[in-house]
Amino acid sequence: MLHLVIAEAELELAPKSIVDHPAIVNHAKRRGKKPEEILLDATYHHSAIKKLPDGERRGRPDIVHICLLNALESIANKENLLRVYVHTRNDEVIYIKPETRIPRNYNRFVGLMESLFKNREVPRDLELLRIEEKSLGELVEELNPDGVFVMHEEGKPTKPRDFGKTLGGLENPLVIVGGFPHGDFRSETPWEKISIYEAPLMAWTVVNEIITNFEHWVP
Repeated sequence: MLHLVIAEAELELAPKSIVDHPAIVNHAKRRGKKPEEILLDATYHHSAIKKLPDGERRGRPDIVHICLLNALESIANKENLLRVYVHTRNDEVIYIKPETRIPRNYNRFVGLMESLFKNREVPRDLELLRIEEKSLGELVEELNPDGVFVMHEEGKPTKPRDFGKTLGGLENPLVIVGGFPHGDFRSETPWEKISIYEAPLMAWTVVNEIITNFEHWVP
């Protein structure tokens, strides 16, 4: 079983410090929601996000959306060989059942995430998604993997196929992929760091490479 964590994902509701900003207020009004109930999105809230610490990397739910679409539609997930988790910048963990079907439409995905942050699980009868306050380290400890790898530009250079072979040879490996647009992890990541390419890659590309190369080595 491969555990895949999209870590420090820039996925959050509009922070209290900027909910009164016109960009947030106007967007919420257009959507018929309260400002504090909408997902922070750099596409619509760029002027407000500039006022936040780490503003240059925040408000990127699109990264999580694409990563989840790729992971949950993979052969590994359909064969019950994959578990996916999202760890947010605010130390929350989203648990995702493998049968979950993430909306392909981005706006519907945003609505789903807003509902999740508000209700803590969706849909309530199936609990396909639930969210808990938990750090990245606490999640790793909970999953108790027999190998933990962090995808990192400065990690050990490794060909994707070779990395897939390593993962396929373990019973319960865990791979961490950054869910932010650029920069480094803010959390402590004391585990083995791996680089599968000589130049930076988009998070969803890394997710694809990990899963497809893992699939090659699974019996």
